[in-house]
Amino acid sequence: MAKTIDYGNLMHRAMRGLIQTVLSDVAKTGLPGDHHFFITFDTGISGVKMAKWLHDRYPDEMTLVLQHWFEDLTVTDDGFSVTLNFGNNPENIAVPFDAVRTFVDPSVEFGLRFETHPSTDEDEEDSPEDDPPPPPKGEAQIVRLDKFRK
Repeated sequence: MAKTIDYGNLMHRAMRGLIQTVLSDVAKTGLPGDHHFFITFDTGISGVKMAKWLHDRYPDEMTLVLQHWFEDLTVTDDGFSVTLNFGNNPENIAVPFDAVRTFVDPSVEFGLRFETHPSTDEDEEDSPEDDPPPPPKGEAQIVRLDKFRK
């Protein structure tokens, strides 16, 4: 049994679930109104699939724009894939939700940001002999909904 409640991890899972729900709805019915998304992700995370030339161009991070032209948006429990147009060259990109760093819908001033924290093998051990580590500083992020309301 865990020694502490990992609120940061629980919040990240909930926020990624929100992205999954939104993208699933868009995959079924399209983007409503003026909604559009900027999705920034870590291109080095395991499970990211993209053309080599794109990865060479964006070796660390890339932002996808889902707005006017996108096809084949597919959403699973683990991530999403979408075909986007890069200079009249359609490319399919697969992104695990764990790779997402920001998700922004500027049409309604809504945004989520995921902070990354390196984990070590010691973080995952749960030895009763060890003293519980102090909670990490800055891991939890409070999101004020009023900030996103017009």
